[in-house]
Amino acid sequence: MQAMDNYPTHELDGVKYRCGHVSPFGATILYDGAVNFSVFSKHATACELLLYHRGEEEPYAVLPFPEDFRVGNVFSMIVYGLDYEEVEYGYRFDGPDDPKDGHRFDKHKVLLDPYAKMIAGRETWGQRPDPNSQFVHRGKIIPEDFDWDGDKPLEIPLNDLVIYETHVRGFTKGADSGVKRKGTFAGLIEKLPYLKDLGVNCVELLPIFEFDEFDNSRVVGDERLYNYWGYSTVGFFAPKSGYAASGTLGLAAEELKNTIKQFHRHGIEIMLDVVFNHTAEGNEMGPYISFRGIDNKTYYLLTPDGYYYNFSGCGNTMNCNNAVVRSFILDCLRYWVSVYHIDGFRFDLASILSRDADGTPMSSPPLLEALAQDPVLGKTKLVAEAWDAGGLYQVGSFPAWGRWAEWNGKYRDCLRRFIKSDAECGPEMLLRLQGSPDLYANRSAEASINFITCHDGFTLNDMVSYNSKHNEANGEANCDGANDNNSWNCGAEGVVDDEQVNALRERQVKNACALLMLSRGVPMILAGDEFRNSQGGNNNAYCQDNAVSWLDWSDLQKNRSVFEFFQTMIAFRAEHPVLRRKEFYTATNSSGYPELSFHGERAWQFDATRPFHTFGFMFAETVADHGAARDCFVYCGVNTHWEERTMELPIIPAGMRWTKVAYTPEAIAGDRPVVEGSITLAPRSLMVLVGS
Repeated sequence: MQAMDNYPTHELDGVKYRCGHVSPFGATILYDGAVNFSVFSKHATACELLLYHRGEEEPYAVLPFPEDFRVGNVFSMIVYGLDYEEVEYGYRFDGPDDPKDGHRFDKHKVLLDPYAKMIAGRETWGQRPDPNSQFVHRGKIIPEDFDWDGDKPLEIPLNDLVIYETHVRGFTKGADSGVKRKGTFAGLIEKLPYLKDLGVNCVELLPIFEFDEFDNSRVVGDERLYNYWGYSTVGFFAPKSGYAASGTLGLAAEELKNTIKQFHRHGIEIMLDVVFNHTAEGNEMGPYISFRGIDNKTYYLLTPDGYYYNFSGCGNTMNCNNAVVRSFILDCLRYWVSVYHIDGFRFDLASILSRDADGTPMSSPPLLEALAQDPVLGKTKLVAEAWDAGGLYQVGSFPAWGRWAEWNGKYRDCLRRFIKSDAECGPEMLLRLQGSPDLYANRSAEASINFITCHDGFTLNDMVSYNSKHNEANGEANCDGANDNNSWNCGAEGVVDDEQVNALRERQVKNACALLMLSRGVPMILAGDEFRNSQGGNNNAYCQDNAVSWLDWSDLQKNRSVFEFFQTMIAFRAEHPVLRRKEFYTATNSSGYPELSFHGERAWQFDATRPFHTFGFMFAETVADHGAARDCFVYCGVNTHWEERTMELPIIPAGMRWTKVAYTPEAIAGDRPVVEGSITLAPRSLMVLVGS
């Protein structure tokens, strides 16, 4: 602290202040009662800081930044005598209002600080803000004094993860969730024993940065629809207060930090789904919240006549490779890693992050390289959704610098087609099982985040229960959501009482789970798939804050067999390092068997180039056992045909025998019965064996 910081040089409306520090941006507590405010705008001609008493509509002080408080393009000010628990703040900027040249300044608009660490006014989920208020999203000042008690990001190797994607609210909001603080960060803690029992070691949370659930809100029938998923960020440094049981007390940050701390104590990482491709300000008709009124031309991709490029499908696109915006994103991610101990990030529509100022894809995007090389993010997981709404599809070609992994959409599509008996994609399925070497040969298998379902699309149960989407409740005439779902209803659409249909659906769910857990790469499952949670055929439940999206925990007991199958396969993956190897090359174990081999109905005889419904694959590994090395074999026989098939088992070294780990028409048994010679696979089934 410089001595001169103790002495104000200006006073207005009873508030004392002086020229501040340009770094860091945002509102930073210097010492008791003194706060440094710093904000960037390249094109503004003037700026004012507005201070409010908590919840009051009119500011109690409006402090213009004198010209000598501006250094370069940064306005900074130290304000004294603030009770940061009671004060809220915003900015007004003046400058040109010339949309054709990209400028949309309005000196009457009160704007949110892009670096605000907490946002007031949205503490209760579903409580609509006053539409007549001049300042809905207000910045708050918070201390960074949480006691982490030695906690840090876990740094579990990426290839050892089993990722569990879930929505903070929907995970525990349902009536049968069994938690006290439903739909909150604290509610996640109450489900830690369940997650440990399932066996996952990384939870990926849908967006938790502050967003407006009333964005595009409407009533359809008797149901209020919301911006439920949250892919429309208002504040990038602030947690969603409406997700905190203590949000009304202003303690959302502390609650989230405690949640992360408890997850880490149980050996589970937290990954965040982050949205830097666009903001909640929308297109030309959207609201002024922050960036539009601070420096529209810097923060957004604009056409030559000043309109917004819309590669996000949400009205605007952030100018991510602009140096200022790039620094903003880096500052944001560093903050979440250093202050919240976040373990990794999944980047929504990440291909947008590779576009330049006119939207052209770049071969070496500065932002992606900066994230890959950043020292603070050096051990942080970086996962790209490697496509965008503008048609750019980069699965297998996303600029990586050896650091980025990708949601493997080709894995999803291929596996969905194969298990519903599409023999033509059989040869591709072999590549997906290997970790997609055709896509990631210049990286490693851990670059492939393998998934079958995610928040966007059918649940796993609905994938085997519906041929077509059923999104009528969204109020968009069933025109929203994807049409190419590669789903199959197993003979009847939706909920049925037919025992054969329901048995086949359960089998197909287990088939998908087993193949996912036996594939090289990093598996990701959608919350609730492990007990056949359904969304009633809705494949775009982005607006459904109700039983459509909330997990129905009563299904856990109804489908206990499926849950136990997931448990078994997750644990089996953890037991066998060969399934988690990053390398693509084919080695041998100490007995001379190839690390991975493929088999037909006769062992060692298989044409991998022709379409097929039935095949076997075997991993051979050498593992340490009490200081000694021993061989172990994993075999999976797969039959996607509608008739049963018999598979000859590979012969393994003398003294070893095959035992059955799992068979999809059956419930998981406690013992592992011995299997000799061959196995018979029921229609559309698979069997997992271990040889030791």
